[in-house]
Amino acid sequence: MSTNPSLSPRQTTAHPPLSRHFIGFMALACGISVANIYYAQPLLEQFARQFHTTVAGVAAVPSATQIGYAAGLLLLGPLGDRHARRRVILIMAALLVPALIGAALAPSVAILATASFAIGMLSSIAQQIIPMVAHLAPPQARGKAIGLVMSGLLVGILGGRVLAGGIAALLNWQAVFGFATLVNIGMGIMLWRVLPRLPVDAHATNQSYAALLGSTLKQFTLHRDLRLAGITGGLFFASFSVFWVGLTPLLQSPAYGYGPAAVGAFGILGIMGATVAPISGRHSDRPGGPRRVLFVALALTVLSWALFAPGTHGLWWLIAGVLVLDAGVQGAQIANQTRIYALDAAARSRINAVYMTLYFIGGSVGSFVASHAWTAGGWLAVTAAGAGLALAALLLHAASGPPRTA
Repeated sequence: MSTNPSLSPRQTTAHPPLSRHFIGFMALACGISVANIYYAQPLLEQFARQFHTTVAGVAAVPSATQIGYAAGLLLLGPLGDRHARRRVILIMAALLVPALIGAALAPSVAILATASFAIGMLSSIAQQIIPMVAHLAPPQARGKAIGLVMSGLLVGILGGRVLAGGIAALLNWQAVFGFATLVNIGMGIMLWRVLPRLPVDAHATNQSYAALLGSTLKQFTLHRDLRLAGITGGLFFASFSVFWVGLTPLLQSPAYGYGPAAVGAFGILGIMGATVAPISGRHSDRPGGPRRVLFVALALTVLSWALFAPGTHGLWWLIAGVLVLDAGVQGAQIANQTRIYALDAAARSRINAVYMTLYFIGGSVGSFVASHAWTAGGWLAVTAAGAGLALAALLLHAASGPPRTA
């Protein structure tokens, strides 16, 4: 019999130790699931040609994916506190497969958008996995474990665009969703093999689903650190989104004249920010670590916009800024999640649902701001908007003071 409980699907009682292999599997699952959200973004022109419309006519597709993800965070995220996380994760992974097949076979924009909503909702599986890892990790190593798993998440966020663009260029957009279907089948099999069976909190199990949702919303009022983390996280993710949305028209403008492949190349550069996660995690495990890490990470995010400012005059400014931006955002995210997972062990899924909902609301706001800033004033306006959001996050954190103890 295996001596590593984390690799046994029959585990029923004690919490399994977190082996490096197990953490690696969870990072891989987070990356695969979150990549589903970003496959559609480089495919808009192919969608428009397929369905005989404009890019604006298919804009509902990526929007439906983001809205679905937010719905999954709020409506499915709390289930990890009421039901066995293994069961919730496996059901979501299984349902992802028909959703992806539906997208690949979609005969109209409306059906593609509907399938995209389902893909987004079910891809919130990543936000079931991260609280589970936080639950399994000992307090002194929780930040490091979260950091390693979040590395996979960042690779998925940035790598999804790169893969989709490459596959669509070689084949077509349907092949992208066909590829995603195969990869997600593999993910489901892997999760079935490695996920442990964990006991469920009795109090949460006895709550109705409506009460659980009410309890999720209540977490925002209960925990000051959750409110601060959520607002700060929304601001720095908005800044992150401003850059990635504004980068596409900049690289395709007369200043550079590049095609979509150049944006994909910048996505590969951004993946290098994942290397910061374990370092941020280790420092976040120290007393007072999350606050210090968050301050440094937000300062780096602000600094990145100083590097982006002369971005119309040379790619090196953009390359340097991308490395600093992704390091800052990744470090800030690790610090935030380390501190919120220390608030209430019995409500980690609900706390995470609140935090990630605010985080992705910030990302949506950033996307909206970036498109309008580019129209209003080009790259200078985009830079001002991104820097302003990052600076607001830094000032809020600096003014918030140390965390309060119970």
